Amino acid sequence: MNATEKLNFLIQDKNLDAELKHIAEKVLQGERVSFEEGVILYERGELGYLGVLANYIREKKHGDYTYFNRNFHIEPTNVCVYDCKFCAYSRLIKEREQGWEMDVAGMMEVIKKYDDEPVTEVHITGGVVPKQNLDFYADFFRQCKAHRPDLHIKGLTPVEYYYIFKKAKMSHYDGLKYLQECGLDSMPGGGAEIFHPEIREKIAGDKCTAEQWLDIHEQAHSLGMRTNATMLYGHIEAFWHRVDHMERLRQLQDKTGGFQAFIPLKFRNQGHQMSHVPEVSVVEDLRNYAIARIYMDNFDHIKAYWAMISRDTAQLSLAFGVDDIDGTLDDTTKIYSMAGAEEQHPALSTQQLVELIKQVGRHPIERDTLYKIVTDYKDVVFDDGNKPNYYSLPVVE
Repeated sequence: MNATEKLNFLIQDKNLDAELKHIAEKVLQGERVSFEEGVILYERGELGYLGVLANYIREKKHGDYTYFNRNFHIEPTNVCVYDCKFCAYSRLIKEREQGWEMDVAGMMEVIKKYDDEPVTEVHITGGVVPKQNLDFYADFFRQCKAHRPDLHIKGLTPVEYYYIFKKAKMSHYDGLKYLQECGLDSMPGGGAEIFHPEIREKIAGDKCTAEQWLDIHEQAHSLGMRTNATMLYGHIEAFWHRVDHMERLRQLQDKTGGFQAFIPLKFRNQGHQMSHVPEVSVVEDLRNYAIARIYMDNFDHIKAYWAMISRDTAQLSLAFGVDDIDGTLDDTTKIYSMAGAEEQHPALSTQQLVELIKQVGRHPIERDTLYKIVTDYKDVVFDDGNKPNYYSLPVVE
């Protein structure tokens, strides 16, 4: 059966809970799920039921297309003025000898390592330190664009921008406009965590508020920038906190249309102040992806970071609403591995990513940051002796 037939079959099940049946009928008709229904999905939706609904929406939007890109990360510092309880990555200012702090020249050295590689995006995020200020990033963005104009700069989160703009005494709009003129192209979705203050204040009380996070994205959208959004799930939040988080994002997307992808991020419990909190199961991971796909009806893409949840779970997620599994990375990020992700040295070649997607019957599409198709890999056959300059990926030491 195809996705539509499976959904119709589910709806006809006489044993299906009446409220779950009503939600399934709304999905079939393309109607929006309410906040209360989102909570019901979390409380009563079994994995198989959620998978049918989420896959129907996924295939209606994208068919079998599954996206990835050739990207690398630069993490300018892991020293940070903030003390997020779930973070294994950052080191407080007083512990800065345990971390790293790059200068603009060092960041440009990383950029130049990719000069002969067909990467399309550099993803920049890290800790927050005073010296990496507005002028610091303006200088770097200018130098990066001057050196390689075609490289898309997806840079910094509202957590970083809020601090930078406050020190520079600039509004969110004016600060983003200035950095856009310097070369900034788009913004990643980090720092969202959980928006509701009763959770946010416990796990990340000293960083920007939900309202400030959302306003910075709104200002970016007003400047024509596309951005992503995340949600850190599976720690001390209740199900309704997750729905509240997604509802705030959905409302802003109704207003601006500027978000591209929603990315649920699994809480990992190693190396930080919340290590006593157990991690949720893979079943809960898949349920969460599915509910995100059902609830976030105005987001085009649901992304799973394979480096955070493992390659196997990423493959499974493609049947539960996910249509994007991020990029090649090649060990250029430490954010996931330092918190205990299965992938301690996250690296996949283009060939490995393509094969990972094909193994579960999906259609691999290399995209750029704005989801324009770069290469359709459906019928590509890789040579056994891969050509290093094309298929192998750069490494950041």
